[in-house]
Amino acid sequence: MNKKIAPAKMPDKCTSHLRAIHDTLDMLNGKWKIAIIGSLSFGKKRFMELQREVTGIGSKMLSKELRDLEINELVKRTVYDTKPVTVEYELTDYGKTLQSIINEMAKWGTQHRKRIMNVMGRKEEYA
Repeated sequence: MNKKIAPAKMPDKCTSHLRAIHDTLDMLNGKWKIAIIGSLSFGKKRFMELQREVTGIGSKMLSKELRDLEINELVKRTVYDTKPVTVEYELTDYGKTLQSIINEMAKWGTQHRKRIMNVMGRKEEYA
């Protein structure tokens, strides 16, 4: 009566698909990386500009996330020989390949917010 049910074997296509999703999530994990990439999709930014745009992120966390994105070749850091030193961040060509995904997320988020606000009987939209 106490039979164990063996887990069903997933098709290779499904396993591969899920592995790819996990790889993507591992790369973009956390609360901030997608927002940083979203901000940089509008062009080069200096550190303080990014910190202002990515609401709530501290300077240590922004620095860490930018380093991770740079290591993964999604963001390019350029240091200019000025006084004081100027540093700019921008998406690499490889980083720009994520823009369509992030734009779709933004589009979905806008639609979702409108839907929820309608359900609640409120008229709130993104600026």
